[in-house]
Amino acid sequence: MQEFLDSELFIYIVRPVIYIGFAYIFYKLITFFLDRALHNKHINNKNKKRVNTTLSLINNCLKYIIIFLTILIILNSFGINVSSILAGLGIVAAVLTLAFQDLAKDFIAGISIVMEDQFEIGDNVMINGFRGDVIAMGLKTTRIKDYKGAVQIISNHMITEVTNYSLNPSLAEVTIQIDSDNDLDKVEKIIRKTMETIDKTYDFLKGNTELWGVEMVDQNSVTYKLAVKTKTGKDFDIQRKMRKDLQDALTKAGIKMPQTHMEVRNGK
Repeated sequence: MQEFLDSELFIYIVRPVIYIGFAYIFYKLITFFLDRALHNKHINNKNKKRVNTTLSLINNCLKYIIIFLTILIILNSFGINVSSILAGLGIVAAVLTLAFQDLAKDFIAGISIVMEDQFEIGDNVMINGFRGDVIAMGLKTTRIKDYKGAVQIISNHMITEVTNYSLNPSLAEVTIQIDSDNDLDKVEKIIRKTMETIDKTYDFLKGNTELWGVEMVDQNSVTYKLAVKTKTGKDFDIQRKMRKDLQDALTKAGIKMPQTHMEVRNGK
């Protein structure tokens, strides 16, 4: 047994693998207990998102620390003077700070985002013209996924302006255009009846549908506008469904839709 412990196989392969295995288990245990400590059944959805964001940053930082310490332990097991390495890290750190200024900026920006509560994992945001859900936050980058599935990876220090759509409910707005020859009282009665159905049957609504009235009148048509508050990010789905249901209800009631008139001239 002692011969195996003194062998090059154990010293240079088996022992480093054991250290890496212990480091991995240690990392998993810490993250598990952190997750259990920060998550509990009493937190609400807002706090839960903040906890997930904080955990994401802590896990990133913890991962790099454990990797660094594991490397030092392995080097020490090979007989390398770790103290001299640590002593030289001050100079190396100064050089790296100059060489990796953007990385330092990313780290500081990531901390600022969390401290200022600009956005959290799960929020629907627009950053640099790209809108989507925040799916991950690290010390260097933030990842956003749009409704098509495309993922934008943005360096934290490049995030200067943020539009956060999750701070308040979204607003679904729909316009309905009908022929101006229709009985407008009848039209509004049908619209309001459809609104009652919308309020009773639609999911993700944050209030009752409102008829804002006539939006526009021209020679051939009258345009009505409706709106309803929805769960964040559900406004587009609600708008599409509302248009269809309103169109079906008006058509079924015999309401005329505006006709497109085309004038053809035979020029000579």
